[in-house]
Amino acid sequence: MHTYFISDLHLKPEQPHVIKAFTEFMLGKVVHAEKLYILGDLFEFWIGDDAAGLVKAEPLLELMKQVSTQTECYFMAGNRDFLVREKFTELTGFTILSDETVIDLYGTPTLLLHGDSLCTDDIKHQEFRQTMMTNTEFCDQFLSLPIPQRIEQAQQARMQSHEHKSQVSMEIMDVSERSVEKAFSEHNVSQMIHGHTHRQNTHQHRNGVRYVLGDWHRTNSVMSATHDGISISNEAII
Repeated sequence: MHTYFISDLHLKPEQPHVIKAFTEFMLGKVVHAEKLYILGDLFEFWIGDDAAGLVKAEPLLELMKQVSTQTECYFMAGNRDFLVREKFTELTGFTILSDETVIDLYGTPTLLLHGDSLCTDDIKHQEFRQTMMTNTEFCDQFLSLPIPQRIEQAQQARMQSHEHKSQVSMEIMDVSERSVEKAFSEHNVSQMIHGHTHRQNTHQHRNGVRYVLGDWHRTNSVMSATHDGISISNEAII
């Protein structure tokens, strides 16, 4: 049987073709798989489990709940949906994993992470991770706000993010080699899988191999693992 890995779908109502591709993938392949891991940024934004209706996510959550009754499913938050909480598990049946989790992938210890923690040359994003994403006090305070106020703050944050990306080179926003080697060493693994950069590829490092998942803006990047090995497919979304 297969174990699938995906990330960076950035699902939103404005892109129904991506939602359609995700639905077909879940019902066509995942229901017959052993496991599914979603490694962050499933949604374009997430301002709380109680606000799922804002991104018209209810059908998607119901789909995920349906599939999770047949396949073992896991979710790791990214920088777009880091406000997912326990209610999400109830709504989807997915088990939530913390960032930088090591799993046994058919006998090989494998580090799973969203990927943005490796982009240490992007100082602005690392400040965002420290002050907001991984700051429990900030997250709890934000989730206690009325939904309209959360929407306003989220929109401001997205505008700032777009502005930042327009001013910083792709190399700065990519992972740093020293952070990758540090992650291999700290977690004592020789294999890692992540998304975030949208740069689908397989990289050979001094300490191991790093698989990078692509996004679903133009293609549906799916990594498939079996006892026989790992492959990444990349099919156009129509």
